Amino acid sequence: MNIPFEKYTLANGLDVLLHEDHGCPIVAVNLWYHVGSKNEVPGRTGFAHLFEHLMFEGSAHHDHGYFQPLQGAGGTLNGSTNADRTNYWEVVPANALELALWMESDRMGFLLPALTDAKFTNQRDVVLNERRQNYENRPYGLAPMVMLAALFPPDHPYHWTTIGEIDDLHAARLDDVRQFFSTYYHPANASLALAGDIDPGQALALARAYFEDIPAGPAVAAVRPPMPTLTGETRLLHEDRVELPRLYMAWHTPAMFAAGDADLDLAADILANGKTSRLYKRLVFEQRIATDVSAAQNSREVSGFLQIAATAAPGHHLTEIETAIIEEVAGLAVDGPSADEMDRGRVQAESQFMFRLQSVGGFGGKSDQLNAYNTLLGDPAYFPRDLERYQVVTRASLMGTVDRYLQNNRRVALSVVPRGRPELGLPGSTTAEVS
Repeated sequence: MNIPFEKYTLANGLDVLLHEDHGCPIVAVNLWYHVGSKNEVPGRTGFAHLFEHLMFEGSAHHDHGYFQPLQGAGGTLNGSTNADRTNYWEVVPANALELALWMESDRMGFLLPALTDAKFTNQRDVVLNERRQNYENRPYGLAPMVMLAALFPPDHPYHWTTIGEIDDLHAARLDDVRQFFSTYYHPANASLALAGDIDPGQALALARAYFEDIPAGPAVAAVRPPMPTLTGETRLLHEDRVELPRLYMAWHTPAMFAAGDADLDLAADILANGKTSRLYKRLVFEQRIATDVSAAQNSREVSGFLQIAATAAPGHHLTEIETAIIEEVAGLAVDGPSADEMDRGRVQAESQFMFRLQSVGGFGGKSDQLNAYNTLLGDPAYFPRDLERYQVVTRASLMGTVDRYLQNNRRVALSVVPRGRPELGLPGSTTAEVS
């Protein structure tokens, strides 16, 4: 499995990746900026996500909403922000490629002249409302904030969520966000992938025509904080408007693509991915002490964390769930996975890679994959080696990695319980502070 491509770097530093696929008369325009919430600093959080909104509000030569022209041409579009990157994409009919490139280049090179205080204030209010909807007013919604704050120290760039802190968003001023944009949203910190029904020579010529005159922008230093450590177990309690208690357990793990990352990805699948997983069979199907369980290796550019979460069934306590999770994790480290579990994990990983090849655009499509590898590794051809990481995981390597990282004395355990019922949390828990 591979994604054939051509790579060019324009004079201003913009990488251009071209993938030719004439299976359908559409073209994916995919643009990644190597900036996310980890590029922020304490007191100035939420800026990267805020620009995800502001970039759709118009630029100097199209000072109107961004959706109408592209949707009117038959296209779809979206964008997203995480801790490590911001991406924007359009999938358009082949004859609308030039329109998409013109609009992307205009907001890259000419957003600030159209960025008014009214737009800024309006979109900041939209973000604050999004925070209320997705975190503050959602059951268990504040758990991610509590877990990140406990796993990473206050000066670590993963300490806060991508949406930002309330006080920081209120304190932000237009000049602050203008400076943030000038620092990160420019050609030398971006990667453009064009995939689909294109002629590579013509597509490159269009990319040059619309982007090469934009100034390169300042060099962006890599974010390399010290690796976080947990010297003991942290037990936290958060009372929420929920009906059933839920337990979150998390450990520090390797960064994305680092040694051990793939092992823990497979371990999370073996523990809690699907109804055949160990924790689902034990907690939900056999003992019926939980209504759901999940696990994920959260791989990020400079550090990762593996998290397991389970919701207690009515009449059952989180201590029962904690005991079962500890035993299953220890069993995986000591006895190892079965041959069937290893085969199933590899097949699931391979199928996920195959799914990414089904589309040229959107989140996770071929254009997105090329940009991900180019932005995070500097190597858009990494696709087959990424898959190989999972194929070379052995029973012994998985056991050793689980034993090394998922230790009981180096973890965060958060109990989210109904308001007024702190006794439903794990014993010895302290009240979590939520900003």
